[in-house]
Amino acid sequence: MTHTPQTALTPWSASLLRRDLNARAQHLAITSNLLHEQTTGSEPSIIFGRNEQAEQARHGNFHPASYTAICANPAWSRRLTKAHTAHRRVRARADWQWMELDCANSSDALLMNIFCHPEVFSNNHLNPAVANLLGIPSDSQPNFGIHPSVPLKKSPMNSKKKTMRNPQREPTASLFNDATARTQPDKPEHLKDRTEIDLQLGNLFIEAKLTESNFQTASPRLVERYRDLETIFAVERLPSKNITSAPSHPPTEDFSDLEEPRTTPVATTARSRPVIQGYQLIRNVLAAYDSDASFCVLCDGRRQDLIEIWYSILTAVHYPSFAWRLKLLTWQELTTTLPKDLQNFLEAKYGILPA
Repeated sequence: MTHTPQTALTPWSASLLRRDLNARAQHLAITSNLLHEQTTGSEPSIIFGRNEQAEQARHGNFHPASYTAICANPAWSRRLTKAHTAHRRVRARADWQWMELDCANSSDALLMNIFCHPEVFSNNHLNPAVANLLGIPSDSQPNFGIHPSVPLKKSPMNSKKKTMRNPQREPTASLFNDATARTQPDKPEHLKDRTEIDLQLGNLFIEAKLTESNFQTASPRLVERYRDLETIFAVERLPSKNITSAPSHPPTEDFSDLEEPRTTPVATTARSRPVIQGYQLIRNVLAAYDSDASFCVLCDGRRQDLIEIWYSILTAVHYPSFAWRLKLLTWQELTTTLPKDLQNFLEAKYGILPA
């Protein structure tokens, strides 16, 4: 593998960035004698492992100082056990059940490399430069992989049940005309969906992206389930497209698609169907609104395709007092606030340079 030189003017596709990151990872693994394996397939991925035989435990996917801090924090270290969605289908070797954060392309690993570094977060405080860039208090605590709720519209079935009254109690209330005896109106109850947020810093939710192909798509029926959809979005302005191809599994190192593989043969002529783009972003924005939080997309500046999708979602937001809480930050911009040794690591492993 050879990595691709970075240019400021040419946008990078997901596959081009994946190939570059894997080339960098392979070079780093060989030159630094790091425990690793390579998957098979048309686009092989580099998978790192924890080297227990070293004088100090090392993991090639992490900056040494960040990895030490992660292992010392039980809440952070649990994130290392998150299974990769493709580990059962594609294995580097039979005895290695690799995890999502072992993959050289993992955006979660990149996120933890930065925010777990002791010069970025220590003594329960963020580096002031990082906190100022994000617009949050310096005492905000990193919380990885949270699952906030996204309220759904009231279930018609529940609504029907709630309107039923006890026929023996209502006449009594009417007879005495006693307000305290009347059946009180039911407060609306909403079912809740849940989404995953990569990082919570105080009242800021962060979604991290690196080589993921997109922000997921969904049918209009799924998007319309959410209670606050019309409150936040002008639904007719949400980005959409018609697709005719059958859903398929994402590449082994890309876990951004939700659709399951078909269990029945696909028809020769596929029917066109409309889908809403940016489904993951829509859910995360609605989760931030329900939690009275802000939301930030953190992605690579080379991925203009992801940035364009995010801005297309932003243009559909018609709630002015909430729109200002939505923002975009690139890894390159964030890198300008980081310590020099971490900057060097990000340049060598990810090709990320300060903006």
